Order: sequence, then structure tokens, then C-alpha cells
Amino acid sequence: MKNTALLFTIAFVLALAACNQPSTPTETPAKAEDAPAASTTAENATPPDSAAMMKAWMDYATPGDMHAMLAKFDGEWNGDMTMWMAPDAPPEKSTGVSVNKMILGGRYQESKHTGTFGGMPFEGVGTLAYDNTKKKFINTWIDNFGSGIMVMEGTWDTANYTMHLSGKQVDPVSGQDFEVRQIFKIIDDNTQLMEMFSKYPSAPEYKSLEIKFTRKI
Repeated sequence: MKNTALLFTIAFVLALAACNQPSTPTETPAKAEDAPAASTTAENATPPDSAAMMKAWMDYATPGDMHAMLAKFDGEWNGDMTMWMAPDAPPEKSTGVSVNKMILGGRYQESKHTGTFGGMPFEGVGTLAYDNTKKKFINTWIDNFGSGIMVMEGTWDTANYTMHLSGKQVDPVSGQDFEVRQIFKIIDDNTQLMEMFSKYPSAPEYKSLEIKFTRKI
């Protein structure tokens, strides 16, 4: 109830601000025939529909079916990870644990990952959103093996119960971005598969990461 009241307040304030924007002063026309038509002046412009604006904001902020789907995968998951540092490199394997939790009133899913990789402790945090306006998923990722933020976005394939995301990640060696693509498949209520593909400039795409998640709790 508090969230709803706050959203209505924000939408109302935005609507008032839009309706009360001051008109830009204009020079007095030298001739009457040069004056703009009355219908084009700011004074006669149709004000924004505050009710429509409020509804748009409420629709944007209200969790829907996609958010309910994400909530089903809250809990603790074991992860079996395989990574390829280069197309011809041998696979490196490790394990970890992921904890998923819906936050901010069920609007986002936060995932906290812990484990080891290369003999070093690994920690990562992901945030997954479904943007009601864009009709797209947006994913952010940070971890202790870097200092940047990776952002990907994409769509949901209902027929195959799969999320397709794409974005860019920085290559610390060259300092340039390279393309990344992720396929996240829901196999069943207790099993998920994530595959990551990387494509460096002037090189073919290759599979760089695979994680099989199995529900623990």
C-alpha cells in the first residue's frame, strides 16, 4: 500500500510539472502575418493527460507475470561451472552456490554467487529485471574478478522456456569491448542451464562459459 501511494505521488508530481512548464519567450513579430498561428502557441497547446501519465507509471512499476515467473526461482542453487578462456583452451571446472531473492516489492531478482575459481575465492552479484515498458529482460553483473559492470538485455522465448540476452564486456588486455551472448534455459522447476558465448573483434564467436544450476533449497 505504501509503494502504491508513493507511485501515485510521483506520477502526480510529474504530471503537474509537465502541465506547468513555462513557455519559451519569443520576439514580437515584425508583421502581423509573420505571427505564429494561435493553435501552435504554448498557451493553446493541449496539456498532457495527467491520468494517462499516472497509469503509464503504474503499469511500468507494477510486477506482472514475468516477475511472478522469476519469483518461482528464488532460493539456493548449486552451480557446476565449465569455462573456456579461449576457443582452443581446455575447459576449467569449478562449483559454487547461488542464492536468488526477489527485492524491491518483487520487481527485481537479485542473485548472489559464491565459490572458487583458479584456486581463488569468487563472489558475484547479478540483478535481473523485466522492464514492463520495453518488454525486455535486463541483467547486470558485477564480481570480484573485475571492476566494471556488464549489462545485457533480451527477450523471453515462451515456446522453449528460454531467455536470450546480449551485451558487451570489456577486455582488460586490449581495453576494448567485446560482444557477449547468453542463453538461459529453464529445464524444469529444479534445473537451469546457462550458456555464455563471447565474440572478440575479427574473431569467430565461441562458447566461453556453461553453468548447470540444480536447486538446493
